[in-house]
Amino acid sequence: MSVQDDLSRLIRPAIEAMGFEFVGLEYLSNPKNRLVRIYIDREPEGISIDNCADVSNEVSALLDVEDPVSGHYSLEVSSPGIERPLFEPEHYRQFVGERAKVHLFAPVDTGSDDASGKRRKLTGRIVEADDERVVMDVDGDQVAVSFDDIRRANLKPDMDEIMAGR
Repeated sequence: MSVQDDLSRLIRPAIEAMGFEFVGLEYLSNPKNRLVRIYIDREPEGISIDNCADVSNEVSALLDVEDPVSGHYSLEVSSPGIERPLFEPEHYRQFVGERAKVHLFAPVDTGSDDASGKRRKLTGRIVEADDERVVMDVDGDQVAVSFDDIRRANLKPDMDEIMAGR
């Protein structure tokens, strides 16, 4: 298990007990400044700055007691925003039909006619997702990607469509 997984298991129950959705967590382990970034949400009202401060105080106290991160670190609590990060298979299922950008650990064959046919970053519509993989429509090609191969992903809404009110 990774530090990120351990932190998620520790923090999720506290956030959910406060009435928020634990969207996910990023752990960046730069030796000079480790960062724990937590994303929370609440439907339908969304998240306020006060909500983030309340969760930050609660999680900070929990991390002080449990001490799962060695050394100094920064703690950030945020709403997921319009380019919501996707952490779990359920997130992909929730946003089928939406555009997403997926960063992979290694390039995959997209079937496209570009120079190598392989890409490390994919942008396209989520077609379907199960517990093992997500299928995306990338430039007209259906590309299946295992969740184990995804480094990070987030929604990538078409801002032109949003501004046009579609």
